[in-house]
Order: sequence, then C-alpha cells, then structure tokens
Amino acid sequence: MVISIAFLFCALMGRLFYIQVIDGRSLQAKAAQQWYRDLPLKAARGIVYDSTGKILAENQDVYSIYVRPNAVKDASQVARVLADKLDLSYEKLYTRITTERVSEITIKKAVDKATGEAIRKLGLAGVYFTVDSKRSYPEGNLLAQVMGFTNIDNVGQNGIEGYYNKYLTGVDGFAYTATDIKGVELENNVTKYVPSIPGCNLTLTINADIQSFAEAAVMDAMIEWQSKSASMIVMDCTSGAIVASAITPSFDLNNIPRDDINMLNALTKNTLIVDVYEPGSTFKTFTGAIAVEHGIGENSSYYCPGYHIVDGQRIKCWKYIGHGSQNLGDGFKNSCNVVFMNLALSLGTERLYDGLEAFGFGQKTNVDFYGESRGIIMNEANVKTVDLARIGFGQAIAVTPLQMVTAFSAVVNGGILYEPYFVESIDSYDGKNVYTHKKTEVRRVISEETSAKIRKYLGLVVSEGSGKKAQVEGFPVGGKTGTAQKYGNGGIAQGKYVSSFIGAAPIDDPKYVVLMIVDEPGGYVYYGSMTATPYAGSVFGKIANYLGISVKEAEATIAMPELTDVSLYDAIAILNQKGLYYELVGEGTKVVSTVPVAGTMLPEGDAVLLRLS
Repeated sequence: MVISIAFLFCALMGRLFYIQVIDGRSLQAKAAQQWYRDLPLKAARGIVYDSTGKILAENQDVYSIYVRPNAVKDASQVARVLADKLDLSYEKLYTRITTERVSEITIKKAVDKATGEAIRKLGLAGVYFTVDSKRSYPEGNLLAQVMGFTNIDNVGQNGIEGYYNKYLTGVDGFAYTATDIKGVELENNVTKYVPSIPGCNLTLTINADIQSFAEAAVMDAMIEWQSKSASMIVMDCTSGAIVASAITPSFDLNNIPRDDINMLNALTKNTLIVDVYEPGSTFKTFTGAIAVEHGIGENSSYYCPGYHIVDGQRIKCWKYIGHGSQNLGDGFKNSCNVVFMNLALSLGTERLYDGLEAFGFGQKTNVDFYGESRGIIMNEANVKTVDLARIGFGQAIAVTPLQMVTAFSAVVNGGILYEPYFVESIDSYDGKNVYTHKKTEVRRVISEETSAKIRKYLGLVVSEGSGKKAQVEGFPVGGKTGTAQKYGNGGIAQGKYVSSFIGAAPIDDPKYVVLMIVDEPGGYVYYGSMTATPYAGSVFGKIANYLGISVKEAEATIAMPELTDVSLYDAIAILNQKGLYYELVGEGTKVVSTVPVAGTMLPEGDAVLLRLS
C-alpha cells in the first residue's frame, strides 16, 4: 500500500512538473487565446525617395473595421450603420453578425480616415478599429511602371514595390484586450499594446526632375506622331545608375485600374526591361566598336551603290541611291548599311559574337527588377553569311532597351560594362543604413582608345549627320539614330516601325546616356532622325540647364525650300546648298511632299524628309 501511494504521488508530481515547466508556455498561450482578443497594428510601409530626397511613395492613414459578434448589443443597428457608411449590404452584414460562429469578423479594410472617424464617434458596442496605412504616390503617374503598386493588404505586387517588398514591409504590432470566455470585453479592462516596427526606406537612383523631363518628352512624342507608345531611359554611364525611366501610355499610381486586368497588365508592364525590339541602325555603334577594337575599318574605304549583295541576296541601304565612297566616319555619319555589313563580314561570326557577348547581348543585365528579358540572338552555329551582314546593321537581332543603354554606356564611358540598378541605399526607419549600392563592374569590353574613337564618330553623327536634331549648343551630344521594321505573323509588318535615338553627353566626357524610342509612329514619317532624335535632344538640353550649364537652342534661320514636284537630284542639291540634312521615303525620282512644309524656319543643319514617287 505504501509503495502504491508513493508511486501515485510521484506520478502526480511528474504530471504537475510536465504541466507547469515543460508544457507551461504552450498552455499559457492557449489560455491567452481564450481570455484575450487581439487586433493587428499594421506596420507602416517604408518610404521611397528619389536621389535628391523627394518622396515618391508614402503612406496615408486608413482604418480596418472589425466586429466581435459576442460584444454586439444591437446587431440590427450595427449592420444598418456599417452598411450605410461603408456601402455594403445590410442583409449580408446582419446575417454574418448574428450567425457566424467566430470571435471576430473583418468588415472592411482601407476605409478612408474621415469615414472611419465618423463610425468611431458613434460608439457602437462590438465594433472595433485599427489604424492601417494605404500607399500614396505624391507624384501621381511619375515613374509608374518602375514603382509598381501594392494590393489591399499593402503587399508589393510588382516593380520596386514588389522586388523590395521584404525591406519595405515592417513588423506588425498588436492591441490585446481582456475578454470573458464568450469574447465580451471585461469591465475596467486596460488594452495592452505591442507597437509595430515600420519598414525600411529606399533611396532610388531616379532623379525626379530628370524623370519629369523624360515623362514630358515621351508624352509629346506620342501625341505629335500618334504612335502606339513612346519610352525613354536615362542612365549615368559612369556607374549604371538608372536616372529616369518613362513610358507612355501610363496611369496614375493613386488610381490603379484594378477592375480591368488586361489594361492593368498592359499599363504596368515595364517594356524597357521585359520587352525586346529590333534596334536597327543604333546597333551599328557596337559593330563599329568591335571592329575598331580588332583594328578593322579605320583605314578602309567602302563604296555604297545603295545595296550590298551577300550570298546572292541584294540587301538595301536605307538610301537607295547610295552614299558613294566613304570611310568609317562617313559610315557612322550617314548611317550607311553597306559600311556596317562590310565590317561585320570582315570580323566574321566568331569575333562579332564574342564582342556582342562581352557587351551583354543575349544575357540578363541583372538589374534589380522582376521579369527582365535576355533578348533574342541567333545561335552562333546557325548564322549564315547573310545573317551576319544583317546583324552588322541591327537586323536579325532583338534586344531590350535596358541592354541597349547599358551596352552603349560601356562604349562611351571608356569601355567598362556596369550592372544597371534602381536602388542606391536602404535605411531602417530610425536612420540606420542597411544597404548601400556599390557600382558593379561586369567587365572591360573595349579599350579606352577604342571608346574615344567611337565617341568621335558618334559626335559626327550629331554635328553633321542624321542626329542633328539632338544638338545642344554648349552641351555636346554624340549618338546614333535608328529605324527598324517590325515583324508579325511570321513576316514584316508593313508600315510599322520602331524609331529610336541613343546618345551621350557631354560626348567628350560622358555622364548621361539617353535612349528614346517611338513605337509605330503614324503616317509616313517614321525615321528615328525625325521622330525620336528631337526629344532626346530636348532632354539633354534640360539636363544641361538642370546642371547649371548655359545652353541655347539653335536659331531657326533657314526657310524650308519649296521642293514639291522637284526632281530628287535637284532637291538634294538645293538642300546641300542650304546645309540641311535629308531622309528619303520611297524610291521614286520626284519629290511629292516634304516634312516640314515649305516656308518653315529651320536651324542650320536640321534634318528634313523628302517623300518620293
């Protein structure tokens, strides 16, 4: 008997030890769940700043409204008031409050502050509130496709908001209220708070002022040329920092079209990173740089009759009457397809492809953004001679705009390819630095000597060639124009083009690279020299003014001559005499119309277009 009693005593003590010591914390937690009700205190999302400290994304206070059915004294009144104030169904609310067997019902989130305060003042028993935050964008549609947006729970969905969500998201707190077993709040209860911790703040590489210049340029271009879209990216070529990224059509970040998923996907897609396009003549920059790096082209002379025959195929130059005899500088200045076909053929597939790989084509840039494309580059083993020739002047290859501006930066900055990026630094809510970007050198692509030579040729394009509309007096620009046909349904899409200009300034010691793209300009004016180049020049001019550099617009001193019904050769002679550059549309021998029309005042060296029949 004594032994039995001792055994039972030991078992009881062991059980008490297990309950109080080993399982004590778990049981305390279960008890707390029964005797306490908690409401979340949502953490404020981190603020996003531009590179100058301007706020791009912040938070507005909103309410989340809850009902604890066991604490409701008049279910009909509660349902009626909430239905009226929150535009909800009275019947559904009443049914939920009176029939759902849960301790707490979420009624509505993201209720604006004024409405929440009005309901709170009514003092409805059983109705509870938490103060949350809703994302707000002070600049509206500025940087829309880069910023991304958040969902109803303030979780980043795409763009910077999505990519850096784990840093922007803080740690939620809680408000604890003591209740009885039915969930009714106890008398003389004191609510206990566990405060939330705000998310980290981001500082972007984006300069909001330069971003506004880019936004205005793409909007103006789309309106003037009635294009499908227009876009621009500005990069600091000495580091890879993305200074501006603008796309139109766009949308207001404070009024996201969530009800139309197709429109939402179309307007929020950052085409500068996720889409590809055939670059056309802007790509000649890289063919030229790779050739010069290998000692090819500088001492050669080329003849352009308006075409080049490769593997029995007649490949046209854009100027069907030909450019005649040219050196490499002339080839750049005149954007002659024949010159760059010859350079590509002289290089051969292996050397050209090694160069393109070094510039990063066919690879992701590793930018801090979701959905980046690799571009499309033909398998080297499948490249035929005719393909090689076409790649030389920007056909038979597709790139992303970001790849293009990153590679071009390497051409002009002395030959170093840098990794592009959007976020400069991340700091905790109390000011402690979490991360600071260090510019990432991917590799040396070309020598400083080659870079200097290509900068000289690019300067000629703007001062004397197809890029004249990008000139900024006092802030020298160098660059390259491009016009490429689009493809669809397995062939060329007739009448659809992508027009572009890419350039750097100041070209003698570059800091900024600008890529301007006009997608499907309307009508027959589609050359990059006409539709894209002027807007890049405008942005370069505004950047110069922003930097405190005194620049002035070229004076319009030359009247556009009347050339309608004039023969092509006579029209060319007249334009040459006046010092005006020209582009041709059509393959006739007579001018049927011009852009601009006769009598328009133009600056010296401006570009005009002749339509032929």
